[in-house]
Amino acid sequence: MSEDRHAQPAGRATEPLYDVTIPTPTHAERARTLVARIPTGTLCTLALEPEGYPYGSFVTVAFDEGNPIFLISKLAEHTKNLERDPRASLMVAESGADDPLANGRVTMIGPCTRVEEDGGRARAAFLTVHPNAAYYADFRDFAFWKLRVNAIRYIGGYGRMSWISEDDWQAAEPDPLAPYATGAIAHMNDDHAGTMVLYCKAFSRATDLTAATMTGVDRYGFDMSAKTPAGPRPVRVAFASPVTTPDELRRTLVAMAKDARSRASTGRP
Repeated sequence: MSEDRHAQPAGRATEPLYDVTIPTPTHAERARTLVARIPTGTLCTLALEPEGYPYGSFVTVAFDEGNPIFLISKLAEHTKNLERDPRASLMVAESGADDPLANGRVTMIGPCTRVEEDGGRARAAFLTVHPNAAYYADFRDFAFWKLRVNAIRYIGGYGRMSWISEDDWQAAEPDPLAPYATGAIAHMNDDHAGTMVLYCKAFSRATDLTAATMTGVDRYGFDMSAKTPAGPRPVRVAFASPVTTPDELRRTLVAMAKDARSRASTGRP
């Protein structure tokens, strides 16, 4: 099961520098966000030869209401395996961290069967993500397949992992700021480094610091790493209400910066 929507610092002996009850994405939301932005994965099926062994293959993927969609050929080994036994899993993993095990990954488990009649939903979902596949989508040996997710394992790096229920998975939505997060973080760190310090002092208990950098942002708030005499410390600051667009994010951060400067000038907490 996934956890509640609150920041949960794990394994720290020192007191957190922020209110751990402020909103943060659930594991289900983090997992849905991760898979929504990665169009490839490893599809594991049960092999025909040697019989019963897990067979992993690289595939392109899209999603229809949280269920992976594939466009695969009947000549492929994984398709032959699925025709015999629909049990399958798909792992989607991110890259980028220097330590590969610090990257997030999601494994989705369930039966994977050929899509027969769904009004073209599977086709539309897949071709939206993979438009170049349109030229072979109608080949006779290709068909759309759907993995109906009924178990999900999320690992968000060290110390962040859980099994996510099917209900939580289906109810969660990808974070709307995810496509813009990298650019927003770079902009704030490159052009507003001083504002990061103001945010920490105004909206957290990180008052004894020399610098801070933004490390993450989502609809509920943003994360920072504060440079303190005791070393780098995590800080999370919540938005007053969820933010869903880049323009709304900009306006919110500007308003929070003004509030932080006002607090600093008046000594108001």
